[in-house]
Amino acid sequence: MRQEAKRRVHNRFYKKTTRTSIKKLREMTEKADAEQFLPKVVSMIDRLAKRNTWHKNKASNLKSKLMRHVASL
Repeated sequence: MRQEAKRRVHNRFYKKTTRTSIKKLREMTEKADAEQFLPKVVSMIDRLAKRNTWHKNKASNLKSKLMRHVASL
């Protein structure tokens, strides 16, 4: 039980920081800044997918949407 509680807190922290980073990336208007920040966000998303916190398809969909957003800037 203690281990589950510890993991839950850990997972919540990483999910929340990733969601915040995604939001920050979507609000960016400068293409250069967004292109520089994108690999960090993609890395965070991949990490969550690797640890089965997020489904791999969800991670893939998020990454493609973010890449399209950055390309359209």
